[in-house]
Amino acid sequence: MGNKQAAFTESQLEQYQDCTFFTRKEILRIFRRYRDLDSDHIPKSYTRGEASRIKVPFEYIEKMPELKENPFRRRICEVFSEDGSGNMTFDDFLDMFSVFSEQAPQDIKAVYAFKIYDADGDQYLSKSDLGKVLSCLTRDELTQEEMNTVVEKILEEADLDDDSQLSYMEFEHVISRAPDFLNTFHIRI
Repeated sequence: MGNKQAAFTESQLEQYQDCTFFTRKEILRIFRRYRDLDSDHIPKSYTRGEASRIKVPFEYIEKMPELKENPFRRRICEVFSEDGSGNMTFDDFLDMFSVFSEQAPQDIKAVYAFKIYDADGDQYLSKSDLGKVLSCLTRDELTQEEMNTVVEKILEEADLDDDSQLSYMEFEHVISRAPDFLNTFHIRI
């Protein structure tokens, strides 16, 4: 006889289950996490399509324990936000958690890892992109000369067509030989 308000309709929950790697219970848990980020502006019920309209600012999302220490947090949020701003709707947020879930297949994780590293969005990992990745990973502790050396070594090993950049296929080939890479590409809910 409770007067409990449903966060989503049955149809919405079914759709979310169909397009993510989550159960209903997990989807509702992720929604609570999302709502807690900005509870003054996020309604308790999303039964009227709010999930694709209302956005939580990047500045709130980056403070989540799962992201706040990640050097790629801005780029992750930009990749998963539909408009590239880093501000996220619930749909964006759920997609992010789904890709980073332990249930997501390796090939999907690889696609998103590539997008995160491809800072200029040109479908290649250029020397500039690789330099930015190294800078994030080392927290700017390498000299420019050391960075250049590492980037050249990466290209020497992975650039199969000698065009001074990595295509998605070359990137996928490299990470297929490094199983630990994608095993660490997850966020626990």
